[in-house]
Amino acid sequence: MKKFLFFLGKIFLVLVLSAFVLDYLYTIVFEQSKYRNKVENVINSKKEKFDVIILGTSRANNHFVSELFEKEGYKTFNYGMSGSHLFETSLMLKLMIERKWEIKNIIIETDLNLSNVKRDDGTFARFMPFMHQSDIITSHFKKESDFFSLYYIPFYRYIRFDAKIGFRSFYETLLHKPTNTLSNKGYYPLGYNPKANMKNNIEKLKPIYNPYFEEIKQICKKNQINLIAVTTPMCSNVVGMDYFEKVSKMYPEIKAFESYVEGDTYFSSCGHLNDKGARLFTSKVIKEIFIKK
Repeated sequence: MKKFLFFLGKIFLVLVLSAFVLDYLYTIVFEQSKYRNKVENVINSKKEKFDVIILGTSRANNHFVSELFEKEGYKTFNYGMSGSHLFETSLMLKLMIERKWEIKNIIIETDLNLSNVKRDDGTFARFMPFMHQSDIITSHFKKESDFFSLYYIPFYRYIRFDAKIGFRSFYETLLHKPTNTLSNKGYYPLGYNPKANMKNNIEKLKPIYNPYFEEIKQICKKNQINLIAVTTPMCSNVVGMDYFEKVSKMYPEIKAFESYVEGDTYFSSCGHLNDKGARLFTSKVIKEIFIKK
């Protein structure tokens, strides 16, 4: 019996030591990377200066063409992230400020993402390799129910979020395999899909008082950043468009741009403009916000 328990003890010790070693190796590799996704690009950056930063979900990532801002003389980068929520958007801004970025204007997409305060696990995972190196990240995640296991159990976060930061991502990062995430100054163009479903029902969505949006407003005020909150277009056949009226009542400072582009030929899906639509929308936004001044 003693031999058996001793054997189990050795196995346990090997597993624990392996977890620590793997955790260290994975973390070191991700800490050296800067060009595979927007999270590590910000975390591993030095001081930057921008006239315009775009924040939000895929409805920011696919809708604001950085190139068009640059043509008007505004140094711009689109840090919108597909699938993200305001939970992660707020953290991205905190990390930019921590790195002493100088930002004149932030355009933030605030529409459907106002309907929840939860994290998005896919985006959340991108921050995990850095949680022991950043007090900002640790503090932001501290209230999450699984914080203890993710923070204190070695290598657990890499197993839990294997799809985003597991072996494949580790290996491709180690080899410096490029992605297109940072191409086009962060803007991700979509094509026209004639078979796309141009219907949507958002009746069940309700905008709520969002603490992460409030955080963003306070950070911008404190750092003298001009915050421009906007809604972005939806296709013509949407049930529940009164959602946007509720947004306007709750947050009157948000600019209502959800009807700025009309016609399904400008859309890749009901909630996302194609490249042609994004260019039309961006041009209108620039004219409305900057040129009119």
